[in-house]
Amino acid sequence: MKAIRRFTVRPVLPEPLHPLSDLARNLRWSWHTETRDLFQAVDPEGWQATGGDPVRLLGAVSGARLAELASDRRFLRRLTAAADDLDDYLHGRRWYQAHSGGTGNSGSEEPEFPVAVAYFSPEFGVTAALPQYSGGLGILAGDHLKAASDLGVPLIGVGLLYRHGYFRQSLSRDGWQQEHYPLLDPNELPVSLLRESDGTPARVSLALPGGRSLHAHIWVARVGRVPLLMLDSDVEENGHSERDVTDRLYGGGSEHRLLQEMLLGIGGVRALRTYCRLTGHPGPEVFHTNEGHAGFLGLERIRELGDAGLEFDAALEAVRAGTVFTTHTPVPAGIDRFDRELVARHFGDHAELAGVPVEKVLQLGMETYPGGEANLFNMAVMGLRLAQRANGVSVLHGAVSRGMFAGLWPGFDVEEVPITSVTNGVHAPTWVAPEVFRLGARQIGPGRTEDALSVGGSERWDSVKDIPDSDIWELRRGLREQLVLEVRKRLHASWRQRGAGAAELGWIDGVLDPDVLTIGFARRVPSYKRLTLMLRDRDRLMELLLHPTRPIQIVVAGKAHPADDGGKRLVRELVRFADDPRVRHRIVFLPDYGMGMAQKLYPGCDVWLNNPLRPLEACGTSGMKAALNGCLNLSVLDGWWDEWFEPDFGWAIPTADGAATDEDRRDELEAAALYELIEERVAPRFYDRGATGLPGRWIEMVRRTLTTLGPKVLAGRMVREYVERLYAPAAQAHRCLDAGTARELASWKSRVRAGWPQVAVDHVESLEHSAPAGGTAELGSTLVMRVRAALGELQPDDVEVQAVAGRVDSDDAIGEAQTFQLKPAGGPDLDGRWVFEGPLALDRTGPFGYTVRILPAHRLLAASADLGLVALPTEATGEGAGVLMR
Repeated sequence: MKAIRRFTVRPVLPEPLHPLSDLARNLRWSWHTETRDLFQAVDPEGWQATGGDPVRLLGAVSGARLAELASDRRFLRRLTAAADDLDDYLHGRRWYQAHSGGTGNSGSEEPEFPVAVAYFSPEFGVTAALPQYSGGLGILAGDHLKAASDLGVPLIGVGLLYRHGYFRQSLSRDGWQQEHYPLLDPNELPVSLLRESDGTPARVSLALPGGRSLHAHIWVARVGRVPLLMLDSDVEENGHSERDVTDRLYGGGSEHRLLQEMLLGIGGVRALRTYCRLTGHPGPEVFHTNEGHAGFLGLERIRELGDAGLEFDAALEAVRAGTVFTTHTPVPAGIDRFDRELVARHFGDHAELAGVPVEKVLQLGMETYPGGEANLFNMAVMGLRLAQRANGVSVLHGAVSRGMFAGLWPGFDVEEVPITSVTNGVHAPTWVAPEVFRLGARQIGPGRTEDALSVGGSERWDSVKDIPDSDIWELRRGLREQLVLEVRKRLHASWRQRGAGAAELGWIDGVLDPDVLTIGFARRVPSYKRLTLMLRDRDRLMELLLHPTRPIQIVVAGKAHPADDGGKRLVRELVRFADDPRVRHRIVFLPDYGMGMAQKLYPGCDVWLNNPLRPLEACGTSGMKAALNGCLNLSVLDGWWDEWFEPDFGWAIPTADGAATDEDRRDELEAAALYELIEERVAPRFYDRGATGLPGRWIEMVRRTLTTLGPKVLAGRMVREYVERLYAPAAQAHRCLDAGTARELASWKSRVRAGWPQVAVDHVESLEHSAPAGGTAELGSTLVMRVRAALGELQPDDVEVQAVAGRVDSDDAIGEAQTFQLKPAGGPDLDGRWVFEGPLALDRTGPFGYTVRILPAHRLLAASADLGLVALPTEATGEGAGVLMR
C-alpha cells in the first residue's frame, strides 16, 4: 500500500549529545574529516548505509545506541572538541577580517571590502547529501561558498530547492541512458525552514499573468559560515503548475524555465531581504550573478529603488554599480533565450514588477546588435547590461567571451570588450582524499596542511618536495587500489540494474588492476566535450588497453542532458565498447556520475583526460581536482590548462583547430595525437622503473603537480581574486551612487547618447621637430599629436580623446596597443571644433602605426567602453596611420 502522507520522525537526542545536531546541520562536515570521523563512530554501518549523511544517520540510529554514546566519556570528549572547533571556525577572525581595507603593501589605499555579498546561482553542489547540482556550474558554486566560508567572506548564497534535484542515471541492457527523479523531502535534508518571529514559514510571492501568484518558502542550508537560501515553490497555496516550478533542475519548456529564473532572481532578492530582516544579517552591497539564470535580480532591485522614488534610468545605474556577472559558457547554445512575447507577457500590466516599464525590461535583454536575433530575449545579454563588472572563468574563456559578446560594444576591438577573467578554482578540503591530507599532515602538521588547502600560499606547498619517493608512490598505489574496489562495486550494481543475474557477473572481480596505469574521464556529455574521441580508432585503443607490458585502463563517467538524444547516443556508444568481453576488464563506464563518485575517482586515477573542442571548454575544473590528488593532466590546451600547462606536470594534446575546418578530419587528427601521446610518452614514463623499482620521473611529475599547480587551482585563490578585483571595486562604486549621484550619471549618459551622432574626429596631424620624415622615425623620439574634433552639444569634459599606437601588421591592424590621452588645447573655433594635443612616444621598433578616437568620459564609469560609444577617424580625416620605425 502507498502512504497518502509522508513525514519524518526524528529521534530525541540525549542532552549530552545535543551538539551532534548542530554539527549535522552545518555542512562544514562535508569537508571536515574530523567531524565525518565522529559521525562514523556513532554507527559505522549506518554511516555507510546513509552514504555518509549525518542528518539521515541521526534519523536512523537506535535509541539504545544514543544512550550508550551519551555515557561514553571518550566519545563525549571528541564531541566537545568537534563542537568547539566548529564554534571557533564560525566566529573566529579569518582572512577577510584581516584584510578588509587599510593600506596595501604598495602603500596605496585599498578599497574597503563589502559588508556582505549576495551570490546567486541556479545550482549548488555542496555535498551529495544535498543533490542540487547537475555539473560544473553547480560544483563551482558550491566550492565558491565553501572557500568564502574558509576565508570569512560575508557571502549569502541564493538558489532554488528542487524537489527532484537533477536526475539519477542508470543504463538499459543495451546501454541507453535512463533517467530517474527521486523525490527529495526537505525534512530529510540538511536544511531548515526560515520562519517568521511568530513561527510561521517565511514566504515570498510573485505576481503572474492572469491574476495568478507564485509563492515560495525559504530553506536555509549552513555552508560553514555562509547561509545558502533556497526557494521552494511546493507550497499549498500555489496552483498545481506553480507548485511544480521548482520540481527539477533544468527541466520543462520555455515558460517553466522562465518562471524558475524569475523566482530565482526576483524571488531570490525578496528572500534575501526577508532573511536579513529576520536574522539581522547585513544587507548585501554587491550582487554576484553566477551565469545568466539569475539575471532578473537586477530588475527586482530596480523596482525596489523605484518604490523609493528613483527613476528607472537612475535606478539602473545604481544597480549596475554593485553587480558582478560571471559567464560560464563559451557557446551561444548554452545560454537561456526566451521569445520576446513570453517575457513581455510576464512583465506586462498586472504581472510581476508592475510599474517597471515592460519596454525597459525588454531593452535589457533583446539581441539588438549585429548577429543577434531581434525577437529573442537573452539572459546573458541582460546579465551583462545589468552589471558594471563581468568576467569569464579562465584567461582563454575571457577572450572567447569578449568575442562572443563583442556586438554589445560596437566600434571597439574585441580585446577592449569589458569582460575580464577570474580563473576558477576548486575547494581542496572537499576534493583532496583523506590519505593525501594525512601525508601532508605527517610532513608539515595538520594545521599547516589545512591552511595550505583552504587559504593557499606556495611556501606551505613547497614541503611536498621533502616527501620521499616511496611514500608518494605508496600513496598513489593505495588510492588506485581503492578506486579499483569502488569501480567493481559500482559496476556490479549497474549490471544488476541492467538486468544481469549474479551468476553472469563473476568477471567483474577481475575488472581493473591496481598496478596498471589508470586514466579517468568524467564529464557532462555535450558533443563538444567529445566523450567518444577515444573510440575514433578502436583497434588502436584496444592495443593500448591490452599492451603486454605497458597496458592502460580507463574509467569513464558522465551524464547526457535528458533532452539530448545525441549525447545519449554517445553514452551508448561508449558503453557498448566497454561491454566488449575483450576489453571490459580494462575500460568501464560508471553511470550516475556525481560528487560521491567523483571523490573516489579523482584521487584514484594516474592521468586525467580532457579532450574538448578547443576553445569550447570554459574552464574544466575536474582536472584541477585530480591534480590536487597527484593525478597528472592529459588535456587539450583549453580552459585552465591553456593557462597553466607545463611539461613538468602533464601533457598537452595537440589540436587541429587552426588547420582542419572539417569536424570529422579534426577529430581524426586529434585522436591520433592522443593515442601517440599515451603510447610514446605517458605509458613509458609510468612503467619506467629505476633501480629502486620506482618510476622516479613519474613521481617527480606528481611532486611538481602538487607544488606548482596546487596553490594555483585553489578556490581560496579564486575567491580572493573576486574579492580584491571585483567585489571591493563594486562595493566602492555602490557606495558612490546615492540617489543624487545615480540621477547625475543617468542624466549624463542620456545627454551623451543623444549628442553622440554629432561627435567626430575632424582632422589629425603630427607636429614639431619629431614628426616622421619620409615614413620613418627614430626609436625614442616623440610625436606631438593634434586632433581637431567636433563635439556637438557635448563639452571636452564629457569625452576623452586618445591616440592609440602600436606595431601594425600587413593590414595596418594595430597590435599590443598603447593609449595616450590628449588634452584640450583650444576651442571651440568658429566651426565649433575643439583641438586636443599630446605626446606620442615611439618606444618600439619595426612597423608602427597610430590612430585616434574619442570616447565618453565620466569619473563613475568602470571602463571607457561602458557605453559602447566611440568616434573614429574617417579616410578623409587627415594623415595616414602607418609610420615605419628603425
